[in-house]
Amino acid sequence: MARDIKELCGVDFPLFAFSHCRDVVAAVSRAGGFGVLGGVAFTPETLEVELKWIDEHCDGKPYGVDVLLPEKQNAAADATVQQIIQTIPQEHRDFVQKLLADAGIDWHVPEGAGRSTVNSLSPLVAEQLIEVAFSHPIRLVASALGPAPKWMIERGRSAGVAVCGLVGAKEHAVRQIEAGVDIIVAQGGEAGGHTGEVATLVLVPEVVRAVEQSGRDIAVLGAGGIMTGAQMAACMAMGASGAWTGSVWLATTDSEVTETFRQKMLTATSRDTIRSKARTGKPSRQLRSAWHEAWEGPESPGALPMPQMSILSTPAFAAIDRAADGGNERAKELLSYWVGQGVGLVDKVRSAEQVVADFMTEFAEAAERLATYAG
Repeated sequence: MARDIKELCGVDFPLFAFSHCRDVVAAVSRAGGFGVLGGVAFTPETLEVELKWIDEHCDGKPYGVDVLLPEKQNAAADATVQQIIQTIPQEHRDFVQKLLADAGIDWHVPEGAGRSTVNSLSPLVAEQLIEVAFSHPIRLVASALGPAPKWMIERGRSAGVAVCGLVGAKEHAVRQIEAGVDIIVAQGGEAGGHTGEVATLVLVPEVVRAVEQSGRDIAVLGAGGIMTGAQMAACMAMGASGAWTGSVWLATTDSEVTETFRQKMLTATSRDTIRSKARTGKPSRQLRSAWHEAWEGPESPGALPMPQMSILSTPAFAAIDRAADGGNERAKELLSYWVGQGVGLVDKVRSAEQVVADFMTEFAEAAERLATYAG
């Protein structure tokens, strides 16, 4: 039995927009959708700043927060960034440094000076982030890369906040059901970011069926490659209560990506993405670039596990972004970001508000087309 998504989250049009950018989150919620801020890039202190800003700019409309809680990673829960950096092999440091130097980017692998804080992917940090989030009027908290932990479920129950788990396979959904989540995002392999291999068209009905067989009162959101209101309607025709989206918001004037990457999205096709470990250490879909070709090449030392790979690649990509925006053509070849196969449907840059409006129009048109076959 699927729970009513409006009751759970207070949203009339169930278009959920995951973004690392507060501007997108607030704009989508104001426009009638539901913005979800990705919290992995923030410390508890900076997340407080971001959520306070959203509170002041979302016109009282509902929004949520998403955190990464990797079930498995190659670091102790209390390991500091400094300690993790020391475990990164020299050959991997040298490989990245040469890769960027060959592109004319002057950069050195950071040694961790001033970065002695606990690993941002640690469950210790995630719990702190969630506590910050619960001090704001959020309506949803989401857990990715693993089942929602018991403390998150209990915290959500006590605060009346819906707890959401992201899954890429039916067996993962079963674990989320057993954990006691309110919402499951069935994210197909077309999605940007960390994702599995099962296609959205298969995964959504699998998860819907698993929920029905469990007898639990859980809503399902379809995700993976969804860039239009018609695709959203298709997910709901398969039994989902709405759509969870991400890549479509990158090609908006509000998003966190650079203008150079935004323009690169406009020329990309659905075959220009790759599911690779070469950014975070876990398979995640991103725009294929010279970075991935190098890590797949014969001189590559191979991707490191999470979180070592993230710590190595994050400052490297920041340097690539700066160089590409400065006109470095070789840097543009290395330029990449997490994006799904739906990038092939991006043909123009719009505001986040316009994307919501277009979704509403396309959804209504698709529903009308479906209705003609129901009689």
